[in-house]
Amino acid sequence: MQTGGIVLQSTCFPITKLDDSKKEITMCRGTLRWIALALIAVLVLVSAGYMWEMNLAHERVRAKGTVIASPYGNIEYTEGGSGPPVLVIHGSGGGYDQGELMVRAVLGEQFHWITPSRFGYLRSTFRDGATFDDPAHAYAYLLDRLGVKKVAIVTLSHGGPSALLFAVLHPERVSSLTLISAGVASSTEPNQVQANQKGDMLMTIFRHDPLYWAITKLLKRQLMELMGANDAVITGLTPAQRELVDQMIDFMNPVSLRSAGAAFDNKAVMPNERISAIRAPTLIFHAADDTLQLYRNANFAASTIPGARLVRFERGGHLLISVEQETIRTIMQKHIVAQLRE
Repeated sequence: MQTGGIVLQSTCFPITKLDDSKKEITMCRGTLRWIALALIAVLVLVSAGYMWEMNLAHERVRAKGTVIASPYGNIEYTEGGSGPPVLVIHGSGGGYDQGELMVRAVLGEQFHWITPSRFGYLRSTFRDGATFDDPAHAYAYLLDRLGVKKVAIVTLSHGGPSALLFAVLHPERVSSLTLISAGVASSTEPNQVQANQKGDMLMTIFRHDPLYWAITKLLKRQLMELMGANDAVITGLTPAQRELVDQMIDFMNPVSLRSAGAAFDNKAVMPNERISAIRAPTLIFHAADDTLQLYRNANFAASTIPGARLVRFERGGHLLISVEQETIRTIMQKHIVAQLRE
């Protein structure tokens, strides 16, 4: 444009370029809007799935279980089956529901099974200053209430300490003892330090229902490694074995109702040399490649409990009850019945 001899040059972008930029901005905003809506939808669906599964888990653990008061706090338990009585003591992260899974996996209904929730699990209370002696005495109190004089004991993982001390403190009430991947004694070995670190990590996860639930959905393989199984064991699981492992993991929901018990397990003093007083016929199942409850626990128990029988497996990790379910079931049932005949 020319005015009074002065030439003015336009510094504006061409109209077509402005229109293209507006279109790109509009398209970008539209894309971001759809991404945001998609993320919100995913979040809503995930939250709904979490809430639905947590409600089911709470309903499941509330649907069963009898609670009695005792000098040691409230004791929750279930019972069933018929035949010789067996006290089934669950591991860390469990409760009476894990005990019932143990019954279905390796015991069976031909025994009168009793499955207490240990201290700090589900509706069994925990009190400060407790030791593993206290749940051992609580088992005796429970049996008195049920009118049961003598039982076989089957225990898994960190149910081991209280089960062992029940056999020490109430020897007249134990017909036989079976340990499956059980914790027995403390250690300062490097491998034990690593195992303790796994226990600490699990204890942290157990404090938070959403965290545990998310890990079971997204990182289940890593969770199984944290629970004491190596890659070879996890890869080698058959569909039936994987189903039992998945049940064990899923039945830990809601973990917040089990966190006090897991914390207690991690800090209470182990039985150690006290188990030398056990006189009950003892059967020990353990895998050499268990990275959570190390095989040294089995060796210690076998060498310290008079007459104990050790059944060693080269593989199975801390998922041994799933990997060797049939073998454990057969040998253990014979062990329980044989002691009742004597």
